[in-house]
Amino acid sequence: MSMYLHAEHYGLSKVSKSHGQSIGLAVFAGAFIALAFVFYITVTTGVTGSWGLVRLAGGLAFSLGLMLVVICGGELFTSTVLSTVAWAQKQVNTNALLICWLRVYIGNLFGALMMLGLVFAGGMHQLDGGLWGVNALNIAQHKLHYGWGQAFVLGVLCNMLVCLGVWMTFASKDALTKAILLMLPVAMFVSSGFEHSIANLFMVPLGITIVHFADASFFVSAGVDATQYSDLTISNFILHNLIPVTLGNIVGGGLLVGLGYWLIEKQPKPATVLQVAPPPLAECITPLAVKKSVTQLPSSLAESVNQAVTQNAYVQAHPLSVEPSGDLSMPKSIQKLNVSDIMNTTPFTLTPELSVYEGLKRLSNANERGAPVIDEQQRLLGFISQQDLLRSLWSEEYVRGIAYKVADLMQTQVLTVAPNDAVADLIELMVVDRNKLFPVSQMGVLTGSTFASYEERLRHAYANKPSSFPVVEAGKLLGIISREAIAARVSRVYG
Repeated sequence: MSMYLHAEHYGLSKVSKSHGQSIGLAVFAGAFIALAFVFYITVTTGVTGSWGLVRLAGGLAFSLGLMLVVICGGELFTSTVLSTVAWAQKQVNTNALLICWLRVYIGNLFGALMMLGLVFAGGMHQLDGGLWGVNALNIAQHKLHYGWGQAFVLGVLCNMLVCLGVWMTFASKDALTKAILLMLPVAMFVSSGFEHSIANLFMVPLGITIVHFADASFFVSAGVDATQYSDLTISNFILHNLIPVTLGNIVGGGLLVGLGYWLIEKQPKPATVLQVAPPPLAECITPLAVKKSVTQLPSSLAESVNQAVTQNAYVQAHPLSVEPSGDLSMPKSIQKLNVSDIMNTTPFTLTPELSVYEGLKRLSNANERGAPVIDEQQRLLGFISQQDLLRSLWSEEYVRGIAYKVADLMQTQVLTVAPNDAVADLIELMVVDRNKLFPVSQMGVLTGSTFASYEERLRHAYANKPSSFPVVEAGKLLGIISREAIAARVSRVYG
């Protein structure tokens, strides 16, 4: 499953959770981010040295918060805004989206304030002779000294990195890999001073709490005057930091990252068509007949036939392979057949916007194993099979409400044939792997390690190729040709 599809499913799961579950997980997430800021303050307190390296160390420590959210489970507002992807796909409405954001934000606030109470009650602000508390006060105060526009932009930059970090975790199901992927994006936004609204719900109220409720002895031991932090008030925090930073977080994560990728990924991509023109198997067995026909073939096909001649010459010259005797010429009625003579001109098809459930249902009702995927102009976009659809359901443990579409799961590198391609060539492609049948190089050197008769090699020379091929001309689907249709025509010839 692509990372974009993961993001779509991720956003839908956020909105579809029950209110109680969503708020409960949001409380945990707020507490996790608060713990991460406690770690940051501890790591950066009393450290002298390079400004950048000190902040990098603090940023790496702070990455613990997002690791806990992603791996232990939590609803964090700044990553929940990625639900804009599901909203853009019309899987959720605007009202449900905004309610989801609000309940997660409130839950994060409760979690942050709960952790603030525990940290202050534990007297952590008195650590290192009060320097821990002074560090917290300075960090909180600094956040209130940005202009409104600057705080907004720093919020945009912050949540771009948070959401890109979360987006990267969609590439893996391994917990350790997810943790490692999150470290650098988080370390960058923290060390660079970008603004995270949920982290600020803990950090700034912590400074306000220390100023208003710490004992006078704390300020004496720390050697600072409480009046120099008089601007640490709730009104200043909300107006000059929380509002612009929250809006910036929405723009950075929900619009730039979420809707940015949606704009890129929303259109299904045309299939990568791989036209095939293999040399006939019967001619490979008759070297003289092949040589006569080489000049009539395209250069690439002629090279393949010449390779087959070299391989066959080696096989005939060595006792390890005894070729069957008798008339090996192919009936002319088969030689003259083209794909257009057998193909089904009204094939069963699917469209890219169908859900995984609807696609599977239509294939089952039509008694088809797979079908081409086309757009309104009959252009081939890909090929989808029952196996592709069932694999997606298996990967998600058959949960209802999966956001997959046919466009997300279809194979886009499709082997196709043209109407005037020879059926004899297609038969070989479907049923024979020449490298297994003639295990020699172009120079006639044996590449196989065992000696086997022609009959034995032929039994194992099966080809791993599709049983049906779309027939395409100028990018448009004209029909489909299947192994069953070819077998029916061949059986009529020999019957």
